[in-house]
Amino acid sequence: MPFAYYARLSPDRQAVYRKSDAIGAVELPAGTAVAAPVAAIGALLVAGDRVRLQRATQSLVDALVAGFAVPPIELRVLAVRPSDLDGELHGLYEPDEDRAVARITVWMRTAQRKQVVAFRSYVRTVVHEFAHHLDYEHFKLPETFHTEGFYRRESSLANALFAAAGAPVRAAGPPIG
Repeated sequence: MPFAYYARLSPDRQAVYRKSDAIGAVELPAGTAVAAPVAAIGALLVAGDRVRLQRATQSLVDALVAGFAVPPIELRVLAVRPSDLDGELHGLYEPDEDRAVARITVWMRTAQRKQVVAFRSYVRTVVHEFAHHLDYEHFKLPETFHTEGFYRRESSLANALFAAAGAPVRAAGPPIG
C-alpha cells in the first residue's frame, strides 16, 4: 500500500515509486568486512569522539561501497543535530549531482539535550542514507523514495550489520529520514 504522498506524484514518478517498493530486502554482500567498523562506532559514540567516529563511520561506508560495488561516498559526522518545529534532522544524503562524489551527513548528538545518539539509531541512520545511494547507484532508480520497499531494504541491511558485529538484531523502529 503506497504512502499518502504517492497520489500527489506524477505518473512517471509513481512508476519509480512502484519499482522502488517492489525491491525488498537486500543482503550484505559476502565478504563485506563490517564487524570492526560497527564495533568501533559503538565505542566511539560512548566516548563522544567525533573525529574518530567519523573515521570509523567512513570505514563502514567504504566497506559497504566496496561490497555493493557502487561509487564512493564522502561521509561527515557533525556534532549536534539541526532542528526546527518539525523535529530533528538525523541524516542527509546528497547525491553527486553538484559534487565530485555523493555525501552522507549524520549528527552524533541530539538537538534538545545534546546527548550522544544511541548506537542502534546512529547505525540505522547511516544505513538509511546509504540506502538512498543504493537506490541511485545499485538499483539505478532515477529518484529515491521512502517506500515500504525502501524501509525493508534499510532494515535488512541494518540487521545484517548488527548481526555481523555480534549485536542483537531487533525489529526496526519507526522510519527515520
